Amino acid sequence: MKDAYIFDAVRTPRGKARADGGLHDLNPYELLSPLYAALEQRTGLNPAKIGDVVLGCATQHGELAGNIAKTSTLHHGWPTNIPGITVNRYCSSGVDAINLAAMKVMTSVDDMVVAGGVEMLSRIAMFSDKPAPFLDPVLAEKMGMYMMGCGADLVASLHNVSREQADHVALQSHQRAMHARANGYYTSIIPVQNPVKNIYVEHDELIRPKTSSETLASMEPSFAELGERGIDADYLRHYPELDAITHIHTAANSPAMADGAAAVLIASRDAGEQLSIKPRARIRAMVTVNDNIHTVIAGCVAATKELMRRENLKSSDVDLFEIHEAFAATMVYCQQALGINENKLNVNGGCIALGHPLGATGAIMTSTLLDELERRDLKTGIVAAAGAAGAGSALMIERVT
Repeated sequence: MKDAYIFDAVRTPRGKARADGGLHDLNPYELLSPLYAALEQRTGLNPAKIGDVVLGCATQHGELAGNIAKTSTLHHGWPTNIPGITVNRYCSSGVDAINLAAMKVMTSVDDMVVAGGVEMLSRIAMFSDKPAPFLDPVLAEKMGMYMMGCGADLVASLHNVSREQADHVALQSHQRAMHARANGYYTSIIPVQNPVKNIYVEHDELIRPKTSSETLASMEPSFAELGERGIDADYLRHYPELDAITHIHTAANSPAMADGAAAVLIASRDAGEQLSIKPRARIRAMVTVNDNIHTVIAGCVAATKELMRRENLKSSDVDLFEIHEAFAATMVYCQQALGINENKLNVNGGCIALGHPLGATGAIMTSTLLDELERRDLKTGIVAAAGAAGAGSALMIERVT
C-alpha cells in the first residue's frame, strides 16, 4: 500500500454558537470556501487533481444537508467532476473523514483527497435532524442511546472523578487556550470575513479569560434533572457496584458548542510532487472502535489505547496528544487509563475552552496538533475523538522532516 501524507491542514476560527457569534451570519458554504481557497494558495493545488472530498458533519439538516462535501465544491467553483461524501460518526466525524481519505490514498483509489468537517451550531442546532434513537424514550431505552452528558457523569462515577478534578480540567483548558491564542500558536487559522457584521473573524471566540476556580465551582450540575427522570436508575441497574451517579458536569466543564470548519489536503507522495510544498506529515496509523455504549463519550480513550496497542507504543513514545475534551471527566479518565503526562495532552487547550463544532472538531484538532509539533520540532502525535454511543476514532501522524 502507498503512504498517505498531509500536505496542509487549515481551519476557521471557532465562533460562538449564538446569533452574536462572529461566524453566525455565514452559511456553511461560505465558511468552507475560504479554506478551499487557502489550500489552493498555500500549496499550489490544482483542483482538477482532487479525487474526492470527504467531510464530517454530525447534523445533516437544512443548510448542512444535501451532501455538503459535494455541494460546497460546487459553491466554491471547483470542477463539477469532483465527487464528495459527507460522513457522520457523531463528534468523531472529522477524524473519520481524514481516515477515510487516507485509506483512499493508501489503496490507490484516489491520489489526492480533501478531508475535513463543518458544523454551524448557531444556525443548525444539535438534534435539528430529530434523531429518534436519542429523542424517542422507547427507542433510546431499547438501544441504550443515552445523552452525552449523562454518559459523562457515569464516567465520573465509575472512575471516581471529583468535581474539583473536572473543574481543574476546564480551568487548565482555558488557561492553555488563552496562552496559545496570545502567542499566535494557532497558525492553521484562516481568517474569515463576515460582511454582515463587517468584521474579520481571526481568533477563536469561546475562550473565557475570567474563568477561575471560584467561577467554575459556582456552576450547577447540568444533567442531574435528566438523571432523575430515570436515567440514573437505569444506570444503577447496569452497575450495581455504584451506590449513586455523581453529577459533576456543568456548562463550564463541558464542551462548548461552536461554529467552525476545517480542511486537510491528503495525497500520495507521487501526487504531492505536483504541489509547490513538501508534505508536512505522514499518516502512520488509524483506528476506530466502539467502547461501552453506556459511557457514551469514552470512545476517544478506547481508540487511543487501541491505536497504541497496535503500534506497540507507550504514552511516553508519543510526543503530543490531541484528545477530544468530551466532558472533563473523560480527560481525567484518559490520564488514568493511558498514563499520559499532562504536559503532552491538549497543550494548547481543548473543546471545553475552544469550542466543539461537532463534525469539524477532529479535523481542527489535527491541524492544531500538526502546528504544535512543528513549533516544538517534535515528531509524533495522536488525535482522538469520541462519538456518541461509545464510538471513538483516532489517527497517528508522524512529521516529515
